[in-house]
Amino acid sequence: MPEEALEANRGDGNMRGMDQQFRDRPVIDMTPEGEFRGPAPSRKGFLDKALARVGGIAALVAIVAGGVVVAGVAIAFFALALPIAALAGLVAFGSMWWRMRRAGQQGRGFVHVMRR
Repeated sequence: MPEEALEANRGDGNMRGMDQQFRDRPVIDMTPEGEFRGPAPSRKGFLDKALARVGGIAALVAIVAGGVVVAGVAIAFFALALPIAALAGLVAFGSMWWRMRRAGQQGRGFVHVMRR
């Protein structure tokens, strides 16, 4: 029995599919007139178009939801900071009022000097 009969028809084999060297290179197609042709349009089916549209809508919804979360965090921060600012304002007002009252009782004018 000849040796060729024992082996299956190999054809091109699977080396071309595993060879990464030529996979991502562009194919340059030139017409006989010397002009370059653009890439052939890809054939997209209904499912590809529908999934692209659904994916775009999902990305938009995710961006809007992220904006709502950021706005919620900002509102929560201001809601926590507002009572602290109000309390600090009341303490400052009380301090100034007390100093003005003491200055009036001692018969001198009140002058507020801000130190930096």
